[in-house]
Amino acid sequence: MTGSIQITEAALASLIGLIAHEIPGVVGMAPANLKEGISRVLGRANVSDGVVISRDGNRFAADLYVVVAYGVSIPTVARNIVERVEHTLKTQAGTELTAIRVHAVGVQRV
Repeated sequence: MTGSIQITEAALASLIGLIAHEIPGVVGMAPANLKEGISRVLGRANVSDGVVISRDGNRFAADLYVVVAYGVSIPTVARNIVERVEHTLKTQAGTELTAIRVHAVGVQRV
């Protein structure tokens, strides 16, 4: 029996959001758009908040909007996110992204 596995954009966004939260120096995710911002104000935060998946045919790219801790090296945190996302998606989801873009949109004291 031959079959195929399809991973949805929502599943990828959730997995990537979980990965990003585990990276030292990441305080949290920022709303990527107005809808996410309103949901967060209303108390309906989601693990995929701050992750936007774009699709080009059968290929995906991800934009992550993160808030980092004051005093950390933002380039190092971004590099760690990219490396961990690449590794985890390859080993757990069997997929690769065409691009992973990390947007540091805020800095916060912890």
